[in-house]
Amino acid sequence: MRKFWVFGGIGVGMVMCFLALLVVGTYSAAAGLAGSGGGGAVALAKGAVPARFQGLVQKWGNLCPAINPALLAAQLYQESGWNPSAQSPAAAQGIAQFIPGTWATHGIDGNGDGKRDVWDPEDAIPSAASYDCEIAGYVKKVPGDATSNMLAAYNAGAYAVIKYGGVPPYKETQNYVKIIRSLEKSFARPVGRVAPSQQAAGAIYFAQKKLGTPYLWGGNGTPEQQGRFDCSGLTQAAYRTVGIELPRVANDQYNAGPHPSRDELLPGDLVFFSDDLTNSRAIRHVGLYVGGGYMINAPFTGAVIRFDKIDTPDYFGATRVTKDGAAALPTDLPKG
Repeated sequence: MRKFWVFGGIGVGMVMCFLALLVVGTYSAAAGLAGSGGGGAVALAKGAVPARFQGLVQKWGNLCPAINPALLAAQLYQESGWNPSAQSPAAAQGIAQFIPGTWATHGIDGNGDGKRDVWDPEDAIPSAASYDCEIAGYVKKVPGDATSNMLAAYNAGAYAVIKYGGVPPYKETQNYVKIIRSLEKSFARPVGRVAPSQQAAGAIYFAQKKLGTPYLWGGNGTPEQQGRFDCSGLTQAAYRTVGIELPRVANDQYNAGPHPSRDELLPGDLVFFSDDLTNSRAIRHVGLYVGGGYMINAPFTGAVIRFDKIDTPDYFGATRVTKDGAAALPTDLPKG
């Protein structure tokens, strides 16, 4: 929900002209940049890792060549959603979800205080990185991508990776590797331009048709709710129409793809707002960027779905949604 610095919408007389330019511009922008995407992780995306863990992830994510900070962040987020108190039904514990037997063998004293505490992120995060690197060592002679082989060994065991000469033909293992590699992209600060979305125009088309609809907290657009939405309900519904299932909550939607910079935004990008610009978990509002510094959004109770400017003090960043990125997001994080 936006706060008091939300700007008013574009005048009604401009809307039809703006919409016509918008649809054409969306397709043109995607076509014009289709060959310019790319880049790898050299740093963490702004605010993607909560500030209290960012230094640990950046440091320990460079422990060995098979891992990087974005990959380590993806594993931790997938395991616990950054919850140091998380505990699964299978007794996996802490931010890195070590089971007691594995912790007893592989846990390290990361902060040098003389204790190995699975509940302390200063021990658990270094231990997760150390464990990854140990597994990578087991399969270092296997051909193919060292990081994918490490992830496969993490899931299926080193023997299976060695036996098959790479990621084994197990659906669960292949899916695990794909999930973590997709999430890795959402935690990495891109190098160069982010590839344009092929689904953006369809998502915008849906949101356009909802302009003027009254806001409803918790609204999903159902008939019982008279077709009304809140901010993340609108963006979820817009991308659902193009075959992409986003999480329901705005701060989870932030991890559904890579993060273009402000000057690289394209129509269809999700734009996010927060009172804490260091932590994506504190995001409280999302809109759908349409170009020219504007978004379509469902702003707050008493307002309608409308155009608003994105350049406000609470602007956090943006996500270019991908199908793989959205599908990789965890849906059953352990409880704290």
